[in-house]
Amino acid sequence: MSDRVTHLTSQGEVHMIDIGEKAVTKRTATAAGELLMLNSTLDAVVNGTTPKGDVFAVARIAGIQGAKKTAELIPLCHPLPLSGLSVEIEPDHELPGLRVQATCSTTGQTGVEMEAITAVSTALITLYDMLKSVEPGMSIQQIHLLEKDGGRHGHWKR
Repeated sequence: MSDRVTHLTSQGEVHMIDIGEKAVTKRTATAAGELLMLNSTLDAVVNGTTPKGDVFAVARIAGIQGAKKTAELIPLCHPLPLSGLSVEIEPDHELPGLRVQATCSTTGQTGVEMEAITAVSTALITLYDMLKSVEPGMSIQQIHLLEKDGGRHGHWKR
């Protein structure tokens, strides 16, 4: 990995890097995170008895929207045409809580790691928003990249 900071000009000014010379390749990234909650809150989610309705559907849509808006939210992030995007939410009684995983793909000149991480973050924030009236003490944690593929660095897995 290069020690050169590519988002700075020779004068030290921040700029968006030019990816025009990079190879166009298939790129994918998967990220994950968790929302910890009381068992009673998780039971209400699983049983569909939360006051704001289907938390899974709304959070999935929010995650998709978050990924699509990543370049608007993260400075210096290139806008990407996403060719694929999935957001999965699974209850986990051992946490207890919900696990969110997002996978993004594109064919382009830069990776989709930020889109996957933004999808997870947005889905988790939405889950928190939809459940905060039941349990305001929930905790979002462990948002991280699980895997990426494509581009100059090839495949990476946590």
